[in-house]
Amino acid sequence: MPSHRQNWFEGWRLFAALALVLTGLCIWIAGMRQFEVEGVRMVIRFTARTSLMFFALAFSAASLARLWPNAWTLWQHRNRRYLGVTFAASHAMHAVAIASFAVMDPTGYAAATSAASYIFGGIGYAFIIAMAATSFDRSARAIGPRAWRRLHLIGGYYLLFQFTVSFGKRIPDMPLYTLFLIPLVAVFALRMLSMAAKAAPRPVQAG
Repeated sequence: MPSHRQNWFEGWRLFAALALVLTGLCIWIAGMRQFEVEGVRMVIRFTARTSLMFFALAFSAASLARLWPNAWTLWQHRNRRYLGVTFAASHAMHAVAIASFAVMDPTGYAAATSAASYIFGGIGYAFIIAMAATSFDRSARAIGPRAWRRLHLIGGYYLLFQFTVSFGKRIPDMPLYTLFLIPLVAVFALRMLSMAAKAAPRPVQAG
């Protein structure tokens, strides 16, 4: 029985539970404003933050497990695929909310977007779709390990950059947005430390 409880928070069960919770929260948040424009905009802000959280958990998993192996970091590393797919699901909800905003308030949507947001956001979503599509054993084998690593590495750093710009550009109007840069800087620092630790020569043991 204990192992069954632990396994509920592993693998695809973990993803299913998180996706259901995110879906329920999005519906609840939109319902707080009678599913009108303000409710949709609240969902956009909420899913931007949940996407940031799951992205940070997935992209830092290998580095944390290498630097500080413990029960939490090993669980995080073991489930990084499912945390990554949860990030993709969160950002899919984000896209649905943005599309709803565009339909419900075209004027407000036009004022909140720009050509740059379409271009860079489109590239970001292309990476998310490709990374999510190759998060299954069959598709990962189809493209091969080298292409898989390259896609997920380049895509991960691009999304790290995009999140940094998206949250950072709001800091002049809302200084509290600086807090959202902390996990992004932490993820980048962890990956640099992990790379350095991996590249460092191991001490030669006497004897």
